[in-house]
Amino acid sequence: MLSIKTLTHPYTCLQVLSSPPPRQHDLNPAVLYPWRQKTPGLGRMKRDWIIPPIRVSENSKQVPENLVQIKSDKVFTGEVIYKLEGPGVDQEPKDLFEIDDKTGWIKSKIPLDREKYKSFTLKAFALSPSGERLENPTTIEIYVLDQNDNRPIFTQEEFIGAVPEFSIPGTSVLTISAVDADDPSTDNAVLSYSIKAQESFPPFSINKTMFGINNETGVIYTRDVGLDRDVVQSFQLSLEVADMSGLGLTSTGRATIYITDINNHAPQFQPTTVSYNMFAMENKVGLDLGRVNATDKDQRNGENWRIVYSIRGDASGNFAVRTDRATNQGIISVVKPLDYESKSEYQLTVIAENEVPLSTKAPYEQTSTATVTIRVLNENEAPRFYRNPIQVSFPESTAPDTVLASDIAHDPDNYCSNVLNDCFINAGGTSATASLEITLWATNDFPPVLVPLSGTVCSDREPGRLGLLLTAMDNDLSPHADPFSFEMADADMAANWTIIPLNESHAMLQPLIDIGWGEFSIPITVSDSGSPARSSNALVNVTVCPCDRAGQCTAFTAAAIFGSKVGISFIALMIIMASAALLLLLLLLAVAVRSCTHRSLKKGGGLLVGESDDDVRDNVFNYDEQGGGEEDENAFNIDLLRTPSDMVPPPETVGQPGSGLPKHNQPLRKDAPYNLPSPRYPRKRPANPTDIEDFINDGLDAADNDPNMPPYDTALIYDYEGDGSLAGSLSSIASMGSEEDQDYDYLNDWGPRFKKLANMYASD
Repeated sequence: MLSIKTLTHPYTCLQVLSSPPPRQHDLNPAVLYPWRQKTPGLGRMKRDWIIPPIRVSENSKQVPENLVQIKSDKVFTGEVIYKLEGPGVDQEPKDLFEIDDKTGWIKSKIPLDREKYKSFTLKAFALSPSGERLENPTTIEIYVLDQNDNRPIFTQEEFIGAVPEFSIPGTSVLTISAVDADDPSTDNAVLSYSIKAQESFPPFSINKTMFGINNETGVIYTRDVGLDRDVVQSFQLSLEVADMSGLGLTSTGRATIYITDINNHAPQFQPTTVSYNMFAMENKVGLDLGRVNATDKDQRNGENWRIVYSIRGDASGNFAVRTDRATNQGIISVVKPLDYESKSEYQLTVIAENEVPLSTKAPYEQTSTATVTIRVLNENEAPRFYRNPIQVSFPESTAPDTVLASDIAHDPDNYCSNVLNDCFINAGGTSATASLEITLWATNDFPPVLVPLSGTVCSDREPGRLGLLLTAMDNDLSPHADPFSFEMADADMAANWTIIPLNESHAMLQPLIDIGWGEFSIPITVSDSGSPARSSNALVNVTVCPCDRAGQCTAFTAAAIFGSKVGISFIALMIIMASAALLLLLLLLAVAVRSCTHRSLKKGGGLLVGESDDDVRDNVFNYDEQGGGEEDENAFNIDLLRTPSDMVPPPETVGQPGSGLPKHNQPLRKDAPYNLPSPRYPRKRPANPTDIEDFINDGLDAADNDPNMPPYDTALIYDYEGDGSLAGSLSSIASMGSEEDQDYDYLNDWGPRFKKLANMYASD
């Protein structure tokens, strides 16, 4: 077992076995450091001793210095060699310690520095001369004892702090600090702070000691009243720190403390009753009129020094004031046009205040104000319009020379009671312009016009599609045009016809009963939506007929219905005249024969028939001359040469089943009303030639008194032209167009005989 011996605690040395020194060829790691290897056959080791730490003072001047001696109890049985390893020996930092391999003394080779190495842990070995371990390694702890060999150092070269002016005593300003490299667990690192000197700026501005320091924590605080920034702006303090609670090593430092400003001064005008006079040109805006000046004793350019100005006594908001940040002056300007004629002088009150609220530590001072008088300068102004744009509105039917607007302008430089009567506008060569906006609103000037005035109603259509589409045209604009309203103008006609509205501008004229073929004149009233509404009456000619796919009357029905409506051309008129002359010649011939013979016509005979029993009516005319008649080998089955009374059957039979006649249209006579009943025409065929004259005379008389018939010199229509002929209908010779397209005014130039015809058909 190893034992140790220090200079103060010797131990009993035990004997160890001696052995010859190792040979040179055995100097390998296993031979040089045999204690690091486990020695076989040694059996169980004894329990190691616990060796107390070895304490060595740093900075020792006695080197080398014996620190501790170790001995093995094997020394009595043989030679023992001692070895030492660890940091400070064979590990970094090397060569700080060594051991005497014979005696076991451990020594320090150089002075130790605790601030670098505070302790060392080493291992000691007892070996035989052959390098075998005689004992287990023994751990040796070496502690370096601290000495006060380091001065405390301030953490900053200069400490900066600030404290508001008029702070009360005990107000914390800043904290200073220092460090000491010595052992903090000893008095060598216990620090103490102190203020050695105080200097004010400006110099000697204050003589009292204004700051104190906590010597343990380093907190600097105010210790007296009287910190006025107007008097002193900053302090510089000389500081000291010492270790060993102020009794050891010392160092010095400095601290600068600034006195910060508080808003303890209100801005003031100098003198307090100052008054400013300024001038402003009328009608000018954005111009600076002048400056007002207030001063503040607080720190210049600081937030407590900045002044804001306000204006009192400007209800219209004509003026504004802003602050010049460089000089703290107030600049007054015009923001709304001034009118010399309305007001020539303004009295304003300007108030000066700080941006931040005044401190409670400030002495009481009234808010400072200044009076500003602004005089308005007059200039020659242009005339002015009361309104721009000038807006007028009037109806489209306004008469010429109507006054649309008055009292629209004035001259602001002149005063007058009435612009129109008592004032002459004179702007001295200046002028003004304005926009004139004219709104022309429409009136209900025109009545609506019904269209169409004629049309076709297909009798062979379904009930839902049966009717004539009506609309209206109005030269007015909304709201004096559509929606239109359509009404029947004749109550009797409303029993057979009705008008069904479709939308705001269209309606459908429909029959209420089954109406036969023919043409009907229906009076209709159409009204607009104007205020007041206007209306017009129109007569709509409706043709009821069976139609083809295109919605037009079929060819046969159209010839029957519209044949009487064709116009009279010159050729047709010649034919009419020739036919009339021929008829007259036949009548005269019949009268002459009757008067010459003085005999009665027997039944079955006659003037035109002769003794033959054959009815000559079937061969009166030969239609072969019409072209294509050579194929017509059948005699034409006509009852007789029909008179005007034969052309138009009674209205109640037109288009009726069994009547043998289609519905047709006749030219409208202007000398008779519409829809009057026609007289009864003779329908019985003459039995002998003497009856022909009576039959013709009766038919002519009935036609002359029929208001619904065309005049006596109108082309006649025959019942049947025969079949198989390639010639066209005889109705084609009447006219090339409809009655609406025919101009009858030329009949007035043909002499008195055609005057009657012209009056009945010519346009109004």
